[in-house]
Amino acid sequence: MKTPEAYIESLRKLNLNVYLFGKRVENVVDNPVLRPSLNAVAMTYAMALKPEYAEIMTATSHVTGRTINRFTHIHRSVDDLVKKSKMGRLMGSVTGCCFQRCVGMDALNALSIVTFDIDAAHGTSYHKHFARYLEYVQDQDLVCDGAMTDPKGDRSLPPHQQSDPDMYLRVIEERKDGIVVRGAKVHQTGAVNSHEIIVMPTITMREQDKDYAVSFAVPSDTKGITYIIGRQASDTRRLERGRMDRGNVSFGGHEALMIFDDVFVPWDRVFMYREFGFAGRLVEQFASYHRQSYACKVGVGDVLIGAVQTIAEYNGTDRSSHVKDKIVEMNHLNETLYCGCIACAAEGHRENSGTYSVDALLANVHKQNVTRFPYEISRLAQDIAGGLVVTLPSEEDLRAEQTGPWLRKYFRGKADVSAENRMRILRLIENLTLGSAAVGYLTESMHGAGSPQAQRIMIARLADMKHKQRLSWKLCGIKDDNAADTGDRQDPGNSSGQNKP
Repeated sequence: MKTPEAYIESLRKLNLNVYLFGKRVENVVDNPVLRPSLNAVAMTYAMALKPEYAEIMTATSHVTGRTINRFTHIHRSVDDLVKKSKMGRLMGSVTGCCFQRCVGMDALNALSIVTFDIDAAHGTSYHKHFARYLEYVQDQDLVCDGAMTDPKGDRSLPPHQQSDPDMYLRVIEERKDGIVVRGAKVHQTGAVNSHEIIVMPTITMREQDKDYAVSFAVPSDTKGITYIIGRQASDTRRLERGRMDRGNVSFGGHEALMIFDDVFVPWDRVFMYREFGFAGRLVEQFASYHRQSYACKVGVGDVLIGAVQTIAEYNGTDRSSHVKDKIVEMNHLNETLYCGCIACAAEGHRENSGTYSVDALLANVHKQNVTRFPYEISRLAQDIAGGLVVTLPSEEDLRAEQTGPWLRKYFRGKADVSAENRMRILRLIENLTLGSAAVGYLTESMHGAGSPQAQRIMIARLADMKHKQRLSWKLCGIKDDNAADTGDRQDPGNSSGQNKP
């Protein structure tokens, strides 16, 4: 397993084509806007080397038998699925942001299932390709970016009917040694912190869209790939001399638009090619895993709740009954989220490939809750913290000779709490609920792993309504849903023995 230092040095060796604020980024590793997101990924390596977290953060490879980082592991039991949820909460709590390796882990596990199923149906050799690729990822302890979401253009039209055919990533050329692809992937979290890019289709495909039914993996610095970094609220605070106004002084995240400008992919790295009937299967399998992965929001919630308890104590309001009750509600909502990610793991099952998958219905229910509860937790946090979350002067004002004494005088809370510490915790609350970290806590909670409606569609599809109906029919005496009205049925204990259900 890599050390954090080895991971950082491995990124220095990559020749990524990255743009930020309209200019090419020559040094991705040391760029002050991007470095906090790299630090968050580095923590996934650091935590795996700590003996006290080894059970959660590491696993035994079923391929080589060696100890590996759990972020490169293929789930082989329900216990693995449960530990994945625990790992997500742990990492969210130590970084306070998105740590970016879940999507690659979920892509690997989804492909371990679907490549096996495609081979069984079509006699292809994708699973063999995938197994070799997996061993490479595990041996090198690599960060993989799972690239699923396409720009989509006109959402009312399928890929082949788009006015611009590149709105969904597609194969434009087949060669003897591989394929050439063109298109883009959007919302790519942690993309420039990744060694590998794993591409998957984003929707169910029909035969007319078979050129879009493609999955493959390429190194992140492959010729033809360009990254354009997205803006975040307060992101330029990372360029300022002080660090206090960041809120989270060390960690953060980033997203990117990823362009594939005629990128070549060798056959041994192709995991799906025109098997359009399995595109939807891969999307749904990945989505179920990734909706479980929002255990990370529970960990970030732990951080926010801790910050709110702290500001309440600093303000002298921690003993007020309404404040205590609001913090109880924040904990209630956060732990309810944890129940969901543990439940879908505990109800997991074995697929034909030997990989264990989560319960898809419960995973979608969990993610549906994630689209709501963090917003209420954040509302309560801002309620308790007060207006200084949005009116606080800068760290520069705190350090300035003329203004600093006034801030230290008037921004004290309780007498034994410094104004600086009070400002620091307020900045963290701002960061988590409004600033750059809110991208990973709120907006990502809403749209990551699919929009809220995507989960509702899956819940409607997966909930066994006929079973629920039959349960009710049995208790009230209906024989079947087409039964004619025969009048009231008597209790089964009727001594006459007539009209028993």
